[in-house]
Amino acid sequence: MFEDLRDLYQEVIFDHNRNPRNFRVMENADRQVEGFNPLCGDRLTLFLKMDGDVITDASFQGSGCAISTASVSLMTEIVKGKTEAEAQELFTKFHEMTTGKEEHINLEALGKLAVLAGVREYPARVKCATLAWHTLDAALKNEANAISTE
Repeated sequence: MFEDLRDLYQEVIFDHNRNPRNFRVMENADRQVEGFNPLCGDRLTLFLKMDGDVITDASFQGSGCAISTASVSLMTEIVKGKTEAEAQELFTKFHEMTTGKEEHINLEALGKLAVLAGVREYPARVKCATLAWHTLDAALKNEANAISTE
């Protein structure tokens, strides 16, 4: 099973890196936060459109490694239609999954995001995978300051 997950991981990472979803500047975004990972050079700007506490649209611009790009691409797909509380819960679960702080994560509950569980085995890559999520966390808290993984 682990071998199947690794193959899926590679396939999803390559696909989202080559064809990132929601890669665009969003006009009239309600929230906009920049994120930077100095270790790898990943840099992104996250845009959110809100309707009350519901994320109606999410997009990003920037450049980064394959893991960073795939993570933000997946994240922008998944948070659309979620409430701020639901997105915050996803952030917590994703962070626990990738950092290894929680051993028994329900991968099925994370859907497509489960393919990034393997980064926990590569500590240097965890910051690549979590940059988008820390940037989302700041946007959910309506913080305008740039986010750094350092």
